[in-house]
Amino acid sequence: MSDDEAYTRLAAVYDEIVVDPCYDRWAGYLHDAWASDAVGVRTVLDVACGTGLLAAELVGLGYRVTGVDSSAAMLGRARELLGSDAVLVQVVLPDLPLSGVFDAAVSTFDGLNYLTPSDLRSTMVAVGRRLRAGGWFVFDVHTDAMMEFTAANPVVEGEAEGQRFTIASVVDVGARSCETCIDVTRTSDGDRFTERHRQYFFSDGELARALADAGFEVISVTDEYSDAPADAASLRATWVTRRA
Repeated sequence: MSDDEAYTRLAAVYDEIVVDPCYDRWAGYLHDAWASDAVGVRTVLDVACGTGLLAAELVGLGYRVTGVDSSAAMLGRARELLGSDAVLVQVVLPDLPLSGVFDAAVSTFDGLNYLTPSDLRSTMVAVGRRLRAGGWFVFDVHTDAMMEFTAANPVVEGEAEGQRFTIASVVDVGARSCETCIDVTRTSDGDRFTERHRQYFFSDGELARALADAGFEVISVTDEYSDAPADAASLRATWVTRRA
């Protein structure tokens, strides 16, 4: 067993063992939200785009999408899905060395939870600089309920697409952080690898302050891409904001 850089080998099986079949619904939610924009939303920056599943859905709805991610392996899978003409850039947040401005930015599947509190604030500022006035920033994050749920259920095991996996998490409630070890074994030949990830749980107040400092106005905070307000039971919260 070897420890690999995050999302290097995991990229090859990420969609099969980690991701829920949710992106068509999430893209529909974004499309409906942006329909109220008088200027119109045409260009979208997908922050921490991963394997490009959301980008593909948005492209299918007619948007021009630029994807950024820190993992070359994840971007490689995104290019296979989106085609050679897709604009995909490897960046490590909070750096966002892009030119031009976008009508909207998104970050889904708790991508921002991988940032430290300091990098989260800097990333908010960097995203704001890439948006036009009135541009949208929609993102989801894990909540306090998810932190409590993960602490109470530290090990998840399963098998999918010929891969047996164990996801073991250690939550530090005081530090609001989570260390996760993902162990994957290919059932056909026993090939095995391990990746370790760290995430942070941000309070609503922390997120609101970071957004305000970056020039964003919060429009709504809902339960995972729905019209229902996020509450104490919500495991994932969706923040809809606009650049002031």
